[in-house]
Amino acid sequence: MASSQSVPLAEQLDPATTVLLTVECQQGVVGRNGALPELAAAARTSGALRNIARLVAAAHESGVQVVHAVAERRPDGRGANTNARLFRAAARLPVQQHAGSTAVRIAEPIEVAEEDLVVRRLHGLSPLAGTDVDPLLRNLGCRTLIVTGVSANVAIPNAVFDAVNLGYTAVVPGDAVAGVPAEYTAEVLRHTLALVSTVTTTDEVLGSWKRPRRVKRA
Repeated sequence: MASSQSVPLAEQLDPATTVLLTVECQQGVVGRNGALPELAAAARTSGALRNIARLVAAAHESGVQVVHAVAERRPDGRGANTNARLFRAAARLPVQQHAGSTAVRIAEPIEVAEEDLVVRRLHGLSPLAGTDVDPLLRNLGCRTLIVTGVSANVAIPNAVFDAVNLGYTAVVPGDAVAGVPAEYTAEVLRHTLALVSTVTTTDEVLGSWKRPRRVKRA
């Protein structure tokens, strides 16, 4: 998957103005004993979870800020949405994303560094809208947001649309997101996300951080 933008990827991914976002990469979602085994299997067998771990590790080495967006709910469900079929189904799952539980910890093999930011939400579909992510990104001087994680069905498109609407350049490594079925993920990347973001690969992102950057002359 090649970049869909005219600006070279390496210029978009300047470590000083880039943030890597992981979306719902938590044990209760993509872990081996999570609430959504089909999605967890897709994230693992596709290599998406491993690629996210590679991107996070490279971000730590390159000085790129990492933000982990986690979805959780209170045990009493207070404040959680009930206005869509997805929310009502999630409330009946055998594994719940309760605040403070193992289910809302970041899943292996992703490593969380001390400098990473973890943003938790109790409501809605978006990692950005109605959360602390946008003001944190602005305070960090972010211009480009790399979006990774799950699911390509709902949260990933939502995150990309919100990022674009808020003025960020969105970059999506297509092999670092997952959804179900797998062929649907490919279609969303090709026919939707490529229209509003730079759809690329994990290796291309990693390569851009290894290339020497041109010094702008005054």
